[in-house]
Amino acid sequence: MTSADFNIMLPEIALAIYAMIALLVAVYTGKDKTAGMILWITAGIFVVLAFWIGVKDEGARVAMDGMFRDDAFSRFSKVLILLSAAAVLVMSQDYMARRNLLRFEYPLLVALAVVGMMVMVSAGDLIVLYMGLELQSLALYVVASLRRDSVKSTEAGLKYFVLGALSSGLLLYGASLTYGFSGTTRFDGIIAAATDETLPIGLLFGLVFMIAGLAFKVSAVPFHMWTPDVYEGAPTPITAFFATAPKMAAMGLFARLVHDAFGTVTGDWGQILAFLAVASMFLGSVAAIGQRDIKRLMAYSSITHMGFALIGLASGTALGVEAMLVYMAIYVTMNVGTFAFILSMSRDGRVVTDINALNGYSKREPLKALAMLVLMFSLAGVPPLVGFFGKFYVLRAAVDAGMAWLAVAGVIASVIGAFYYLRIVYYMYFGEEGEALDGKMPAVQWALLMVASAVMVLGVVNLFGIEGPAAAAAAALVN
Repeated sequence: MTSADFNIMLPEIALAIYAMIALLVAVYTGKDKTAGMILWITAGIFVVLAFWIGVKDEGARVAMDGMFRDDAFSRFSKVLILLSAAAVLVMSQDYMARRNLLRFEYPLLVALAVVGMMVMVSAGDLIVLYMGLELQSLALYVVASLRRDSVKSTEAGLKYFVLGALSSGLLLYGASLTYGFSGTTRFDGIIAAATDETLPIGLLFGLVFMIAGLAFKVSAVPFHMWTPDVYEGAPTPITAFFATAPKMAAMGLFARLVHDAFGTVTGDWGQILAFLAVASMFLGSVAAIGQRDIKRLMAYSSITHMGFALIGLASGTALGVEAMLVYMAIYVTMNVGTFAFILSMSRDGRVVTDINALNGYSKREPLKALAMLVLMFSLAGVPPLVGFFGKFYVLRAAVDAGMAWLAVAGVIASVIGAFYYLRIVYYMYFGEEGEALDGKMPAVQWALLMVASAVMVLGVVNLFGIEGPAAAAAAALVN
């Protein structure tokens, strides 16, 4: 590694070194006594790194002979990953502390997972892709089962590990086929093997297996089966983390792989992604209707929203990538606010996740209920809230790419999915009052809930300027 390579990869290297040093310090200074301090320091470092990466405007650079790429696309993705991870960490501190789950390894595992995510979105080689993906996954397997005395949490971690290992196997098999038929693991070498816009059969099979492996990571149907159980069984802050930063990282990696390595054959992978999008939207929308546990409901909501994001990728255009990035930024913001509310749902010190517990909530907490109403309407895509514009962007990309049928399917799925979001609003405002929730919402959670809901309303002006950076990121990827 040269000094230029080191400079390009400095944010990832700095975060990895911090995680290792903090691990040693925590072990030698009393372990969990320092957990709270480590959590806040880690969140602060995430914010600093996000600002550092966000203000860089050095064009497209490559490290390690093209294996690692630093461009506008990777920088946009990294900023979103870092900020969402920081938000989840700070809003989880009170919840984890009150339930004796705040151990020093929690923020450090999140930091290591974030390092993997940052590597994923900068990958220019199949080996780097796999290294980043596994670094993220191995850390997430552990945090999913962080509640050691809970059978559900242990089950969640085991299910995620087993199915994650299966997805890694599919991805590796696809990567080996791709290497065998292209003679290289570099994305620029793979794309050269399909310059005549036709794929050899071996490369086509490799592409299909790698897409299947990545579909596990974004919870796309039919590779979604781990999502509801893991969302329900994991501690709620971990569920919030699963629903935000890893989703952005996986979608970024998805876009990087199909455009950088297979960008000349968009017709081949566009059909696969269109199928995944339609299946995810409809299964997520229909299956969520029967859910009474709000964490399982959010799991199916996540599946649905990943289907909408895949519409942008399926279009195979720069506008589609831009729409996907805008959609993911909006989706992550909505989920941070929603989970800030879910974290406060408790009664007599016990976590409550049944949506019936929200009956009559607006009479007791009108401001929080209003904020939740805005977020639910935005998740449903009700105009003129920002969530509507996220869906509008991906549907417009599909129409512009000549896939109007996919846009129509998205509209139908959105109408179906609106039911379970509006049901929560109905319970809060018109449900019969029962035993009230008495959980106190810490200041950080309250602030994130209010900020997220305000963004959904005020963002209709210009989406807070994310269109420009998203367009630049898309142009850097699709060239």
